Amino acid sequence: MTDTLPDFDKLWDYNNPAETEKKFKEILPQAEESKDKSYLIELLTQVARTEGLQMKFDDAHKTLDRAMKLIKADHIRPRIRYMLERGRVYNSSKVYDKAKELFLAAYQQAVKYNEDNLTVDAAHMMGIVEKAEESLKWNEVAMKHAEYSKDENAKKWLGSLYNNTGWTYHDMGDYNKALELFERNVIWHSERNTKQGLSIAKWCAARTLRSLGRTEEALDKQIELSAFNNELGLGEDGYNSEEIAECLLALNRGDEAKHYFRKAFELLSKDIWLQENEKERLEKLKKLGE
Repeated sequence: MTDTLPDFDKLWDYNNPAETEKKFKEILPQAEESKDKSYLIELLTQVARTEGLQMKFDDAHKTLDRAMKLIKADHIRPRIRYMLERGRVYNSSKVYDKAKELFLAAYQQAVKYNEDNLTVDAAHMMGIVEKAEESLKWNEVAMKHAEYSKDENAKKWLGSLYNNTGWTYHDMGDYNKALELFERNVIWHSERNTKQGLSIAKWCAARTLRSLGRTEEALDKQIELSAFNNELGLGEDGYNSEEIAECLLALNRGDEAKHYFRKAFELLSKDIWLQENEKERLEKLKKLGE
């Protein structure tokens, strides 16, 4: 970043892409007036990412089309970020073949030009778009790059990688391995006092305890997590309420579970992604809360 242009990466709030989009667009005129085309291209890729996270896929592609027209041969980092964000938009809109092609190209370019942070990002996205053993392979690749890199930004990916790899093992039914990674993630976030990141890590570990049949323990952990969230001022979490309800139901405490199912539906039914992709889940929450 130049001295006169703000570091837009520090303006990111992944929990509020709409507000982040607003911030990015406020500095777009300044970027357009500058002579730093690399900065402008990278900023545009991040505007597109905010749009993709809001499921405004057509807008995201239009923003990326604009960035693409500015890319020259010497725009190495901007080109890699462009490929990553185009891939993310395709992945979110379920065009997986195109997403995979772009993530792989981004990974190869990032390795070639020693862009460690983007190398890890691309490998982690390959881990998301691939399934089962192939997903594990890419997550392992990403973790090795992150662990051995001297770039602190690359190392910051480890929390996400522990989480993603844990869920891959969980989806494959290897709950013990999943729990091992989620517990490593709890430690990683605890050491960095990430607050919301730590909350999510704790939830994943507790969720896996239920998969292992350790339901009483899982319930205790989710109740502790509810108190932890309140202490941090994070507010009520629909996923936490859902898990408390599921644990109570599994323990034949259905009457107690109803309150938490209602709360989970109230909170999660507002989520755009769940509305589009988890309609049956939301219907279940609504029914069990009645």
